[in-house]
Amino acid sequence: MWMLFSSFSVVVDIVNFARISCKVNLRSKILFGNLTLLTRQSSSSPIVKMDGNHSYKRWDNIVKSEQDKREYRGLMLKNEMKILLISDPSTDKSAAAMEVNVGHMCDPHDLPGLAHFCEHMLFLGTEKYPVENEYPRFLSEHGGSSNAFTASDHTNYYFDVVPLQLSAALDRFAQFFLTPLFTESATDREVNAVDSEHVKNIPSDAWRLSQLDKSTSNPNHPYSKFGTGNKDTLDTIPKERGIQVREELLKFHKKWYSANLMSLVVLGQESLDELEKLCVGLFSEVENKNVESPEWKEHPFGPENLQVKGLVVPVKDIRNLNITFPVPDMREHYETQPERYLSHLIGHEGPGSLLSELKSRGWVNSLMAGESSGAKGFAFFGINVDLTEDGIEHVDDIVTLAFQYLNMLRKLEPQKWVFDELEGLSRVQFRFKDKEKPQSYVCSLASKLQYYPMEEVISGDYSFKEWKPDLVTSVLDMLTPENIRIAVIGKKFESVADSKEVWYGTSYKLEKIDSKDIEAWKNAGLSEKLHMPHRNEFIPEKLDLVTREEPQPWPIILKNSQLSRVWFKQDTEFLLPKAVVYIEMFSPIAYLDPLRCSQVCLLASLFHDALNEFTYAAEVAGLGYALQSTKYGLQLSLKGYNDKLPTLLQKLIEKLTTFTVDPQRFRILKESYVRALQNFRAEQPYQHATYHTNMLLAERAWSKTDLLNSTDDLTVESLQSFIPFLFSQLHLEFLFHGNLTKQQAMDMVDTVESGLKTHFATKPLLPCQLIRDREVQMNNGANFLYCADNDVHATHCVETYLQLGLEDKRSNMLLELPCKS
Repeated sequence: MWMLFSSFSVVVDIVNFARISCKVNLRSKILFGNLTLLTRQSSSSPIVKMDGNHSYKRWDNIVKSEQDKREYRGLMLKNEMKILLISDPSTDKSAAAMEVNVGHMCDPHDLPGLAHFCEHMLFLGTEKYPVENEYPRFLSEHGGSSNAFTASDHTNYYFDVVPLQLSAALDRFAQFFLTPLFTESATDREVNAVDSEHVKNIPSDAWRLSQLDKSTSNPNHPYSKFGTGNKDTLDTIPKERGIQVREELLKFHKKWYSANLMSLVVLGQESLDELEKLCVGLFSEVENKNVESPEWKEHPFGPENLQVKGLVVPVKDIRNLNITFPVPDMREHYETQPERYLSHLIGHEGPGSLLSELKSRGWVNSLMAGESSGAKGFAFFGINVDLTEDGIEHVDDIVTLAFQYLNMLRKLEPQKWVFDELEGLSRVQFRFKDKEKPQSYVCSLASKLQYYPMEEVISGDYSFKEWKPDLVTSVLDMLTPENIRIAVIGKKFESVADSKEVWYGTSYKLEKIDSKDIEAWKNAGLSEKLHMPHRNEFIPEKLDLVTREEPQPWPIILKNSQLSRVWFKQDTEFLLPKAVVYIEMFSPIAYLDPLRCSQVCLLASLFHDALNEFTYAAEVAGLGYALQSTKYGLQLSLKGYNDKLPTLLQKLIEKLTTFTVDPQRFRILKESYVRALQNFRAEQPYQHATYHTNMLLAERAWSKTDLLNSTDDLTVESLQSFIPFLFSQLHLEFLFHGNLTKQQAMDMVDTVESGLKTHFATKPLLPCQLIRDREVQMNNGANFLYCADNDVHATHCVETYLQLGLEDKRSNMLLELPCKS
């Protein structure tokens, strides 16, 4: 019997009994759609308050979005701890986070990983609550969770819990910073958890590349340290040298865990006055040791670490080019943010962009550009690209084009209109920003308290007060051939790699860039193909709320025909000028066999690739879309400001119904698809466990091997002929939610239906063809064990699946209870 069942699934990643905690500062793309600016409000002096024996300062002028219904208050305790209080009577979870302004760059030279180890140990008992794991157990019993991470210059601890238990949870949390035990027995055991975490990370290319970056920097700079630590650095070697690790942990905590380096954020249902009383009472006794906040003005990439190229062998079959320039820490310029101006232009994906030209030559698939913080005092500016097979043979040419784009920016000088466009987007985004989830929100704000003024801790990311072209020019002047570092990542370097990174075993070769190449890049000149982006046509103009219709507690059906069913719910809760649209295109042939499945996947990839230049402007303006392949066919989703949403949908349908496969991009994206299937073997064990469970239970499922084998028959001609076949017979399911009227929704339905009928003569499916995905029904009392080997990871995972009967709303609701406990 084949039916859809409710189920309860438990996934246990064996190494993850320990917290996932040592954070990697990876180069990542600046989210250009979130480039923001807000004029800073003038600050007023804080009020001095007294609560019993405790004096402290209070700020009630925290700048927030006008749509934000939460209330905020800032405190500075007598011990100089900074606290942000957030009152949200409607929250279903309370949360708190503490950031300590010390990280693994402060590890003793002979104890790599000590800061990370200290983070682990704080969870294992305090004088007031001495039982190991009492804190996480308490949170789990009250619908909560906890975690922490250690970065280069800070450590962040956070938790959430049901609102009624905030006070009790916060009391336990406060003891971390008052009287941790660091018991001998826990120290001996927890080092294994740290080691397991490192073992889990060893096959991860992200961790390997990050550490290689550090290991090839100035060896005398603390940036070069091994931040995670393992059993060798925290147990075996210290014992050989007569070092008592527990004593070193106590010293580290006593030296660095000072109130003046701490920032706390607490969010709860309580009033601000109640939260204030609670926090002042719990945290005023944390000792202020008047520790100077660590800062590293010297950059870890000195002259001897520049003009070098690393050829790196990855675990997965990936190809990347990472171009890096050392720059100063930019956070002090948060009101101007010159690096974001440059990130926006260098990372632009529209016509005339660096990415557009590189893709036209068939050398890259994607490009990311932006500044990333190394630690307090220094940062990096990176241009990272995903290379094609041809691209990895043209690395020097790609670098030349990058310098030609930078030369174009220098020649034109900083443009005020670009700043103005970003400033306008920023104001809108701050005004209508979405409500954040409690745990991630407090975690983020605790970090921002370390470098933004109290009153601007929320608005600081959006603060872009002054146009200072000289600052933009000063950063641009640092992006030169003399300051370059290059890393090229690919399997092709296995035969030339002559070194191994000590901590992760990454094979690589580091070589000095030839002076002729440096000179050629200095004289790269300009390219007529590269130019500034056009003004953004998708910036929203109408931000008013539409006429309110009769509120409905749930979506209603506006249309139910043979071809389409339309669900609609006007937003009556958030009251933002935003909307989401989901369009499911059901086709029984989309998952008919592995080849059809691969064709649908590649169609979605090629569509995204072809429309990227056009849709990138919409993404920057806060209006995004996605076309995804599913077991049922395709899902088209749009979300963002509703003003230009119908326009975007119309253009997407026009492109989809007239889509022609580009042979060059087909070859490139097919190769990427094949590599992605092959690389699945290197994914984490928990991903393999979930994959095999789904394969065993599904009525019909194609394995990675099935899909891989099907690609031999995947051609330009077969895909082009498949497209009209796919759309010839469909069922369409629409869901509209947000700042829309019923008529606007129906107009968009007509756009989709008429486009499909005009170009494909689309007909509706028969009712018997509308069968959802189904699972195998297990007999009562049956149990099965399936084991799978993984030749990449040394860690393990167990997934336990319990089938509980037919799915219904009541069962789903009841299953939420054990999942939250």
